[in-house]
Amino acid sequence: MCGIFGITGHAEASNLTYLGLHALQHRGQESAGIVASDGHGLRAHRQMGLVADIFDAPVLAGLPGQSAIGHVRYSTAGGSQLKNAQPLFVQYAGGQCAIAHNGNLVNATELKEQLEADGAIFQSDADTEVILHLLARSKQATFEQKLVEALRKVKGAYSLLVLTDGKLVAVRDPLGIRPLVLGRMKEGAYVLASETTALDLIEAEVIRELEPGELLVIENGVMRTSKPFAEPGRLGRCIFEQVYFARPDSVLFGKSVYEVRKRMGMQLAREQPAPSADLVIAVPDSGVAAAIGFSQQSGIPYDVGLIRSHYVGRTFIEPQQSIRHFGVKLKLSAVRNVIKGKRVVVVDDSIVRGTTSRKIVKMIKAAGALEVHLRISSPPTKWPCFYGIDTPSRQELIAASHSTEEIARYVTADSLGYISLAGLGEAVGDPTRETFCTACFSGQYLLGESTPDASPKLTA
Repeated sequence: MCGIFGITGHAEASNLTYLGLHALQHRGQESAGIVASDGHGLRAHRQMGLVADIFDAPVLAGLPGQSAIGHVRYSTAGGSQLKNAQPLFVQYAGGQCAIAHNGNLVNATELKEQLEADGAIFQSDADTEVILHLLARSKQATFEQKLVEALRKVKGAYSLLVLTDGKLVAVRDPLGIRPLVLGRMKEGAYVLASETTALDLIEAEVIRELEPGELLVIENGVMRTSKPFAEPGRLGRCIFEQVYFARPDSVLFGKSVYEVRKRMGMQLAREQPAPSADLVIAVPDSGVAAAIGFSQQSGIPYDVGLIRSHYVGRTFIEPQQSIRHFGVKLKLSAVRNVIKGKRVVVVDDSIVRGTTSRKIVKMIKAAGALEVHLRISSPPTKWPCFYGIDTPSRQELIAASHSTEEIARYVTADSLGYISLAGLGEAVGDPTRETFCTACFSGQYLLGESTPDASPKLTA
């Protein structure tokens, strides 16, 4: 659950990387970093916190050069600590190298144990560092050959940007699990980013997404590409990127995220109608497009019934147990005049543990709603993600061991309805779902992972 950005061939590479990371801030809020190359070496700055708080004019002035890569992090492997902030930056026998990674390596622990047994010393807990150790130990002749050899040993999700003092390299894993898009600025600089919204901000033209298994090298303004990791067969693009993670103004996997989410809402209205309702509202921001689609399909008016504060980050500390229940109210507040006396459909993107949904439903009822009908634009989340989205263990996923009716009672909703997996496939334009990973909904992992049975308990 991270965002990566890279640019080469521009005198203001670091400044543009800062802007690109700002557009990708939704993909990670724990730490951010930029590594730049000026042809004489790499310089790095990494820190905990948000992009706008970390990088100011003096910091960016200390990162000169025509090439840079950046990273915003939400930890899925390795704790939320400065040592795990990316891009990771090393000096090895082959020179200097920095790497930014979006995804998760499912065999990282096994590889790390092997490397440590052979004398390797790790400086972080991040699975990404395994790639650097494998790269440094390769006996291949060229940098690209070393990188290919290293990546042939890892399994999992990886969209990577790798910067040396002479080249920028981008790689996407064989299943294409995490997105990575290539663009070009009017001045000729090449740009790579997790989402098109970062390219839009700096007015770069979108060229295309990298292909699954593709390795792309940009050196001295010349781009060359190969597919050393390409595998025939099905793809594994993360369907939860379309459901929740990507920004709605991005184009992802060839489709507008906003339009896909609207179609999810329309499909949800067909499958899980609420004919007695007076009003459709969204849980902002991720539920808005689906709620609009639900309203358009059902004919039930849409209005703004919940307001989200944009000034509350993930780092809020609740110092006293006695005020812990105010946490959701810091992020969301109900518009009483819109909700009072109405039978309300509330559209959200997913239910994970159920605790937040319970607080939201209670808040809406406290604002005077006569009925609350909760509608979810994804199927029940029953399985954890091993490929780079921070879902909890299966024991903590409420849908893993409780029926829809039981969950409805727990969240205190008058009714609860999820879109079907088949309906979600229709909405994303792939009814067979052969090009998407749906493991968090189906338990069908593409790389053979297993997870224990669930036994969560519902507590107020």
